[in-house]
Amino acid sequence: NRRKKKGDSILEKPSIPNPFPELCCSPFASVLSASLLPKATSRKKQVIKVYSEDDTSRALEVPSDITARDVCQLLILKNHYIDDHSWTLFEQLTHTGLGRAIEDHELVMEVQSNWVMEEETKLYFRKNYAKYEFFKNPLSFFPDHMISFPSETNAALSHSGILQMFLSSSTYPEIHGYLHAKEQGKKSWKKLYFLLRRSGLYFSTKGTSKEPRHLQFFCEFSNSDMYMSLTGKKISGAPTNYGFCFKPNKSGGTRDLKQLCADDEQSRTCWMTAIRLLKYGMQLYQNYMQPYQGRSGCSPLNITPMRSISENSLVAMDFSGHRSRIIENPTEALSVAVEEGLAWRRRGCLRLNSHGSPIAMSNMAIHRSQSWFHHKISREEAQRLILQHGLVDGVFLVRDSQSNPKTFVLSLSHGLKIKHFQIVPLEDDGKLFYTLDDGHTRFTDLIQLVEFYQLNKGVLPCKLKHYCARIAL
Repeated sequence: NRRKKKGDSILEKPSIPNPFPELCCSPFASVLSASLLPKATSRKKQVIKVYSEDDTSRALEVPSDITARDVCQLLILKNHYIDDHSWTLFEQLTHTGLGRAIEDHELVMEVQSNWVMEEETKLYFRKNYAKYEFFKNPLSFFPDHMISFPSETNAALSHSGILQMFLSSSTYPEIHGYLHAKEQGKKSWKKLYFLLRRSGLYFSTKGTSKEPRHLQFFCEFSNSDMYMSLTGKKISGAPTNYGFCFKPNKSGGTRDLKQLCADDEQSRTCWMTAIRLLKYGMQLYQNYMQPYQGRSGCSPLNITPMRSISENSLVAMDFSGHRSRIIENPTEALSVAVEEGLAWRRRGCLRLNSHGSPIAMSNMAIHRSQSWFHHKISREEAQRLILQHGLVDGVFLVRDSQSNPKTFVLSLSHGLKIKHFQIVPLEDDGKLFYTLDDGHTRFTDLIQLVEFYQLNKGVLPCKLKHYCARIAL
C-alpha cells in the first residue's frame, strides 16, 4: 500500500496544457549549427556521437541544453536531407538488446547522463514513421477488448473524442489485458492480468479481478524510461518476441529492469502507446503540432501537406520542335511524363568503367543503387529494420531472397504486421520480367515494380509509402 501511494503521488500530477504553444518553440528549432547562434556561444558545449543505419558516425559539438529534435534538424541540414518530420534520435543499448525513440523534447545530455559504464549505448539517427501516428488515427491503436472508458462516457467516441480523453488531466481510459512478466531475480516468466490507470501500472493477484485489494502496484514511469526489445526472445528468454521493459534512470544493469512481453504486436503497441501518453501527455501533442504551427487554415486533427507556390505553377512543356509549346491535353502530358521517366532510367543505367568510359548495366543491377534495396540481408534483419522505422502501413524494403538466389523479396508493414512477398523473375520471348502476381502484372526491372506499387495497391494489402533506407552520415 505504501508503494501504491507513492506511485499515486508521482503520477497524479498532470501536465497543464499550454494555451500559447506558439510562444514556446525551441530556440534551436530552425537553427542547425550552434555556431550560428550568438546566444549559444555563452552556453556550455559538449560533443556527441551519432550513428546511422550503416554504422557510419558523426561527431557534433552542441550546446548542453540541445533537444533531440534540434539534433535531428542539425543532421538534416548537414546531410541535405528532406525534412518530413519523421527523423528521430534513437537510444540503443547493445548488450541488452533494448532501444527506444527519444522524444523530440528530451534533452540529449540528460539522456546520456543516465548511461552507465557497463552498457554499450549509442545514439542512432533514423526515421520513425510511427512516432505520432496515434494522433492521426487513434481508433486503430486501441482495440475494443483492451480499452475501457469511464462509465459516464459515451461508448461511441469520435476521433477527436478519444484524443481529448487521452490528453485530459481529469479522465483517462483504462487499458487492460494479459502480459507476461519476468519474475524479479528469476529466469521464469508469469502471465498476469495488468491494468493501466492514471495512477500507474498494476497487476491483479486474483485472475482478472479489478478490486483494489487484489491490485498490486508494478512500477512508476517518472523515474524510468520505456524500451522495446530489439532481439526478441534471444537475450531475455521471453515467451514471445513482443517484449518491452522499464529501466530506472541510472540503474546498475539488467537486474533493475521491469520486463514484460505481449502475445502479439497489436497488444504491445497498445500498451506502449498508452504508457507513452500517460507519461508525457500534452507535451507529445505539442511536439506533434510544432512543425505545423504557423500554417494557416491547418486543422490540428487533419493535417495534410501543402503544395508550394512554385509546384502549383508548373506546366507541361514540349521542347521537341523548333518552338516550345504548352501541352494542354492531360493524356498527352501523361504520356510525355512516362517517356521522360523511361529515358531518365535508361540514362541512369549508364555507369563508368575503370577507364572512364560509360558501360550499360543490365536491368538486373540498376536496383542496387536505390535507397529501398538492401543487398543480402536476412528476413530477421529486414523485420528489425521495418520495426525500427515504425509499423505504419506501407513501410517497406526490397531484399535478396535467401532461399532462392534468383528471386527477391518485398517486405511490407501492414496492420501492425510485417508481410513478405516474393518477386519472381519471369522469362518470356527472350526477355526478363519481374512479377508479384504469377505473371499477371510484369515489370522490366525492380524500379518499375516499386514505382507501380507506390501508385497502385494491386495484389498487396496497401500501397508502398515509406521505404527503409540505410543512410550514411
